[in-house]
Amino acid sequence: MKAPLRLAGVIGDPIAHSRSPRLHGHWLARYGIEGHYIPLHVRPEDLRETLRLLPKLGFVGLNVTIPHKHDALALADRVTPLADRIGAANTLLFTENGIEADNTDAYGFTQNILDAQPGWVPKTAALIGAGGASRAVIVALMDQGATEIRLTNRTQARAEELTGDFGDILRVVDWQDRAAMLDGCDTLINGTAMGMTGNPPLDLPLDALPQGAIVTDLVYAPLETPLLAAARARGNPCIDGLGMLLHQAAPGFERWFGTRPEVDADLRRAVLG
Repeated sequence: MKAPLRLAGVIGDPIAHSRSPRLHGHWLARYGIEGHYIPLHVRPEDLRETLRLLPKLGFVGLNVTIPHKHDALALADRVTPLADRIGAANTLLFTENGIEADNTDAYGFTQNILDAQPGWVPKTAALIGAGGASRAVIVALMDQGATEIRLTNRTQARAEELTGDFGDILRVVDWQDRAAMLDGCDTLINGTAMGMTGNPPLDLPLDALPQGAIVTDLVYAPLETPLLAAARARGNPCIDGLGMLLHQAAPGFERWFGTRPEVDADLRRAVLG
């Protein structure tokens, strides 16, 4: 008897820009799996109803993107410890016992850096931005051994809110002092959308940043953001954001379709298309 067609997808508002369908479509074809991965434009007011309906239509799980990551966590029947620590869900699994929520962004962030810098052990990191992606980055840095994370955000109150969740490892720095906070850092992360296609670049002088510090940007469109171009020009090792997207997708694909997929150069080419 032929196995039933398996359906998964990604929900967001907006969603047309997502490269996840191309990513998962590549894996489905590579491994000969009978399934589809579908982008779904879901408005916040429709989220609860959508999550009830999709399992009845044959969906086995979802990726979750902006603006649903926090609300999806709240609507889940079971939350993994990691998703609970991060405070957001990006991966849902539909089971007989309800919705299981997980977060694979911290894993994706870490693996992306380790691919390029296998011996990476951060101690003092500088993080720009205090949004949902930054929460996953903070957890990843903590789990890799960071002892100090200097955090700055244009709205300082939002950065200070995170200290209540993550404690003294975070040191909030005034936005006007963002350049000076780079002194002595071994890792610099842009967790904002500044530098993304259509957005202004991140205004961050790098003079104080040690030349050996790793610089990574969560933005992957373009691959070479103004921040990465400036860091590369002064000799810093640079890592683009595409690998985080690719690695965070692998655990979900395995849960939904039963095969652990490989993240490699062929996948990068397929997603960049």
